[in-house]
Amino acid sequence: MSKNSLKLNEISLFSHINNNIIHKLNEICFVRQLKKGEHLFRDKEIIKSIYIVKSGKVALYKQSESAQKKVIFILGKDTVINEVIIDDLPASINCEAFEKAEILCFDRIKFLDIMKEDFELSKIIINSLAMKVRRLYRQGKNSIPIKVEKRVAAKLWKLSRDYGIEIEEGTLIDLNITITYLADMFGAPRETISRALKILNNEGLIINKNKRIIVPDREKLVRFFKDN
Repeated sequence: MSKNSLKLNEISLFSHINNNIIHKLNEICFVRQLKKGEHLFRDKEIIKSIYIVKSGKVALYKQSESAQKKVIFILGKDTVINEVIIDDLPASINCEAFEKAEILCFDRIKFLDIMKEDFELSKIIINSLAMKVRRLYRQGKNSIPIKVEKRVAAKLWKLSRDYGIEIEEGTLIDLNITITYLADMFGAPRETISRALKILNNEGLIINKNKRIIVPDREKLVRFFKDN
């Protein structure tokens, strides 16, 4: 952990926050470095900080009684991780670094006091909560029994939208996602997801290349998982 002379006004999440509030946030902020796979916090843990991703990515996941991991969100730069702790309850989810990451850490009580002074800061938290709720609604819809390859296609389409880089062959999903990690996203056996990826690959909807996934035609992928 390191205290620093952060320039929060250069972080896009805070672009509409006035300088006086930025100064106060700087006073209560430090940066924590996470290695890939390192936990920021665990389910049921008492947390005293509000966390925001400065760089890299983190994953929020739940774990079943049989230790089956179910990844709920992958969060990237400029996203609030745990805005739910404003209710002063223990964490209800696990958070680990999906890749090397830098995390902005703010004292919870002091952050809430500053929120009272600035509605734009409050809107950041409200909008973050709203985004997660909308994503959970979509996940609920996608949990309705359909062929697993269509569920995987829908997830890959979303990842290509959120983390896609345009290359000659199509849209590269710029995440180092293994089959095992994809299985964790669905709470499904690795073998099931492997079969689904083979189907998508054989249909020409994805390309597996050097442990990365390329979507040659995102519209074609949409039609595949939306068709009855």
